[in-house]
Amino acid sequence: MADTVTVENLTPVELAARLRAGSVVLVDVREAGEFAAERIAGAVLHPLSSFDPASLPAGDVVFQCGIGRRSLTAIQLAVAAGLPHTAHLAGGLMAWKQAGLPTERG
Repeated sequence: MADTVTVENLTPVELAARLRAGSVVLVDVREAGEFAAERIAGAVLHPLSSFDPASLPAGDVVFQCGIGRRSLTAIQLAVAAGLPHTAHLAGGLMAWKQAGLPTERG
C-alpha cells in the first residue's frame, strides 16, 4: 500500500508555520509515557499501539512520532480506513528539537 500513498513530508519549520496558522491538527502517535515526558505544544495523543483511525480529530491531520517511522505507519492505517491524512513530520520530534523548536514537558 505504501507505494500507492503520496506522503507529505513536512519539515519542522513547515509544520511550525502551519501550527501557528491553526491550519492543522498535530496527532502524536507515540506512547503516553513518551508524550508526557516531552511533546510539541498543541499535539493530541493517539498512540499507535491502540490507534483507531475513526477516533482521529476532525481537520487537516499531521502525524508525528519520535523519528518518523510510527507516523508513516499511522498514515498507512488512516489511508486504509479511507481517510485523507497523508502528512507527517519528517524526522519526528528529534528533527523538531534539532531545528531548535520548543517542546513542552510534564
